[in-house]
Amino acid sequence: MNRTLYTLLFHLALPLVVVRLFWRARKAPAYSKRIGERFAVGLPEFQPHGIWVHAVSVGESIAAAPMIRELMARYPHLPITVTCMTPTGSERIRALFGDTVQHCYLPYDLPWAASRFLQRLQPKLAVVMETELWPNHIHQCARRGIPVALANARLSERSARGYARFARLTAPMLAELNLIAVQTEAEAARFRQLGARDACVEVTGSIKFDLSVDPVLPEQAAQLRQQWSAVMRPIWIGASTHTGEDEILLAAHRQLLNTYPDALLILVPRHPERFGSVYELCRKQGFATVRRSLGEPPQARTQVLLGDTMGELLFLFALADVAFVGGSLVPTGGHNLLEPAALGKPVLTGPHLFNFLDIAAQLRDADALKEVDSAPALAVAIEALWTNPASVEQARAAGCRVLRNNQGALERLLAGLGRLLDQ
Repeated sequence: MNRTLYTLLFHLALPLVVVRLFWRARKAPAYSKRIGERFAVGLPEFQPHGIWVHAVSVGESIAAAPMIRELMARYPHLPITVTCMTPTGSERIRALFGDTVQHCYLPYDLPWAASRFLQRLQPKLAVVMETELWPNHIHQCARRGIPVALANARLSERSARGYARFARLTAPMLAELNLIAVQTEAEAARFRQLGARDACVEVTGSIKFDLSVDPVLPEQAAQLRQQWSAVMRPIWIGASTHTGEDEILLAAHRQLLNTYPDALLILVPRHPERFGSVYELCRKQGFATVRRSLGEPPQARTQVLLGDTMGELLFLFALADVAFVGGSLVPTGGHNLLEPAALGKPVLTGPHLFNFLDIAAQLRDADALKEVDSAPALAVAIEALWTNPASVEQARAAGCRVLRNNQGALERLLAGLGRLLDQ
């Protein structure tokens, strides 16, 4: 399939795309808002001639944040525009940057929508996070001489096989990229095999290792635990959970309560449209539950604190003694394991980590990560940490060591982006 056929099929699918938007709006009403932006209609008034960064959703927005802050510091005269595709990503961008960046949804990958968007924005550089590749947007940039960088790029073996099936579409698109900053040598080889230009592929490592934690955060968490009278209370967090995982975590928590009747689980669903249903699940299963969004402090009898707020995940990690990272007990591919590690927390996860294979392998090899595959195994792993402070300290030190040994990717990426801006 080439780009012309791809574009034709995209146009034919537009009615289904719109129906899907409104279908998703049944659970997440924000999907029914700002629809015009998705067709490059009613875009905000942009200050042009700056840097455009695309981060598809929440995870990519968080990963992009250190890079965006550095770009703002190094190029204060250039406006930064950050686009995404999801309401949760939009909320996170606003929470991270407020009005210091320009923001809208990225229009759909249709030639006329991409052209209208670029005509309004006229960026000097486009930076796409990870592997969010849109053939028409990239081609429209190439036509205008706008360099495009793929930052923190990753490409699993499975994804590479998928792209290879559409080589007539994929190869020309990759050849139009000016920089592909990949995380590992294996991914660099896959991009080259698919048609990327050798000179444009650089192994920079993962910028997620360059995460820096505000030292005030643990202090604020310690103060809040004091206010809750929970300094000595055993607290664990189940973060970024997906459908099918909450039941497993609650079953593990029920097992823990047999030994630790004052244990508290901070349960944080990945998507805000699930906040209500997860709260009802906790209540139906008989757990005394409070919602963070209502400002309800957990009492001595509270068993679950539902983290139903946006932009607070790092703080919630800081509140806990042990962290479980979701998207991993179901085949979603996992989420960022480095955030709790950077806060010095022992990290637990499920077996489905195909989005973070290299990071997971490094943490596992350093004994900073433990994988579990069931509620009983999760409960046993948490109890083992709670009863052995030395193992907690060992995991904390190992996680910090892995982070420290891999830092520098952000600086290498910024050097590459600087070269594109200087051209």
